[in-house]
Amino acid sequence: MATIRDLKKDINSVLGGIIEAVYIAEQSSNQEGSKEGSEIIDKAIDTFDSLIAEVNKKDVEDRKKHLKGVRQTLEKEATQLVDRVNKLA
Repeated sequence: MATIRDLKKDINSVLGGIIEAVYIAEQSSNQEGSKEGSEIIDKAIDTFDSLIAEVNKKDVEDRKKHLKGVRQTLEKEATQLVDRVNKLA
């Protein structure tokens, strides 16, 4: 079960880092509270909620394969969010 705990920590860390990066980018460009930044933060929170829900699913056939898919989804979503953050700055 340590891999599930690690996956949850990774989800929290990655998406939390993206939210923090939005705040830093907004402060550095004097655009605090921008619409684009808020959309990125909202998307990060929605992604967090959906990924945690997927990790907590108990009725999956192949748990290991399912968790691997969750990790791949995290990587894909995080990459897209980071690209959007980079456009903010």
